[in-house]
Amino acid sequence: MVIARNPFQLPERMAVFPLSGVVLMPFGHLPLHIFEPRYLNMIDDALGGSRIIALAQPRLPFDNPVPNDAALYDIGTAGRIISFADPGNGRYHITLEGLARFRIQSVIEPDAARGYRSVVADFSVFQDDLQPTQLEDGPERARILALLREYFSDKEIDADWDSVSEAPYEALISSLVMTCPFEPGEKQALLECKNHFERARMLVSLFEVSIENPVTPSGFKH
Repeated sequence: MVIARNPFQLPERMAVFPLSGVVLMPFGHLPLHIFEPRYLNMIDDALGGSRIIALAQPRLPFDNPVPNDAALYDIGTAGRIISFADPGNGRYHITLEGLARFRIQSVIEPDAARGYRSVVADFSVFQDDLQPTQLEDGPERARILALLREYFSDKEIDADWDSVSEAPYEALISSLVMTCPFEPGEKQALLECKNHFERARMLVSLFEVSIENPVTPSGFKH
């Protein structure tokens, strides 16, 4: 269950970690494995400062590595590193907690020595992200749960249905946005929804389309 956090000073400038098909919702928790040297540098620098980095999707899908000249979507999310592990194999294991969405004002090219880009961020439109709504229920919940069972069955995804059914509304919607295997553009549209009610309606539409148009093993829709 999401709870109110102590207020954070959100930085105007943040290192940005671009990932295709991955979004971070406010109050959501996202585990990540970091292995590229430039992003190992990014985590080192963040741990020595605010522990806050930006997560944003590239406009075109990329497998790793995402090039430093890749255009980014305008809306991303600031995340705070809340757990860190260095197993000694050249990788870091971190968990980001989503703080608030932002609009990119400008992208700053990487420093040659560190290798990662930064963004100048505007949080003004998303101030409500900093406080959870604490909604236990909301529109489309029953419909979402019914469609989710069918969607997960079609995708052969296992779920703890007791936990899913008991999740508070806001946590349920955010979790589905982050974990369901939607296309990158669909995930971006969900991230950019004004609130969880709009997001819930979009989830219903995406579930319905996926169920009505299943993907065959060859990758083509019927």
